[in-house]
Amino acid sequence: MSVAADRGSLARAARATRLVFLVSGIGMAAWAPMVPYAKARLGLDDASLGLLLLAFGGGSMVAMPLVGWLTHRYGSRQVIGVGGLLLCLALPLLAIAPDAMTLAATLLYFGAALGAVDVAMNAHAVQVERLAGRPMMSGFHGLFSVGGLSGALGMSVLLALGLPLLAAAALVALLLAVVVLTQWPNLIDEIDAAEDGAERGTAFAMPRGIVLVLGLLCFISFLAEGAMLDWSAVFLREFRGFDVATAGIGYAGFSVAMALVRLAGDRIVTRLGPVLTVRLGACVAAGGFLLAALVAWPPAALIGFALIGLGAANIVPVMFGAAGRLLGASPGISIATVTTLGYAGLLSGPALIGFLAQASSLPVALAAVAGLLLLTAASARLVRP
Repeated sequence: MSVAADRGSLARAARATRLVFLVSGIGMAAWAPMVPYAKARLGLDDASLGLLLLAFGGGSMVAMPLVGWLTHRYGSRQVIGVGGLLLCLALPLLAIAPDAMTLAATLLYFGAALGAVDVAMNAHAVQVERLAGRPMMSGFHGLFSVGGLSGALGMSVLLALGLPLLAAAALVALLLAVVVLTQWPNLIDEIDAAEDGAERGTAFAMPRGIVLVLGLLCFISFLAEGAMLDWSAVFLREFRGFDVATAGIGYAGFSVAMALVRLAGDRIVTRLGPVLTVRLGACVAAGGFLLAALVAWPPAALIGFALIGLGAANIVPVMFGAAGRLLGASPGISIATVTTLGYAGLLSGPALIGFLAQASSLPVALAAVAGLLLLTAASARLVRP
């Protein structure tokens, strides 16, 4: 019996896909509370930390084209399983890196494993959605955001309870490995190779015109998310008086706000329309950055980070939809171009913020992100249907 005809298999595959998105979110976000530990342990300044964080993005960018071929050759199920286990192994290694070069190598590996899971799980999600015959992608990405909350909050709680960094990282890694191993058999072992291969073949097409503009706006939104992942805990610890064990709570607040809005995203866009959704969202996110950067009261930073999650949540989905609706352009080429530029912002943005923070200060660097988001708000008319 085919997977399409076997409703039980499809239901199990959908559940497994949701859990894989959850694992990916947890694995990525668990790193956020670990950043201040690495910075303090190795005696890094902002610029040095930013340069090291570039290795994380570089690992993902190098892995993504290779993973596309591996997914085509072996299927997304195999790549998810192997990549998921490699992702779990990275967390304890990040906790024990003894010097900057070792940390850079480990971040390169961590980024490659996360990039592998990201590409494969999205390819698998497309397959599950196609077989189910109904929209499911928003729910999958909502679980990724829930994972972001769980990873940052869970790691922060473990550290606040006094668990050593290595023990906390190993415990999270073990739990994630159990999920990967138990759900691996439920993933679909069928891949539409022709369609998948064609889509990957256009992923690095040269961007032109409005597609490039939409991609640059996605770059800004992803840069804001990357700033929260890699700099929120450092900012709270060094500028707002949080201790190292609780500094990850800022990213947790950002993640829960983003998860809630993403889960309700379709209804919000239907009610407000895409242009107003992007304009209001970008303004709210910009206000969150300014509140955190300019108001010295510690709770204001937490409120600001939550506002960033609320505002930024639906910007990228609307941008993707706008790219897919462009007249006279292939939806596959347009969306692939916007996605590539967006991920470039997520992966390179934290390093850029580090260099700007070294030249001025981290609050100034975060305020600069607010300025970029206001540029996004001013350009919201581009997503008009």
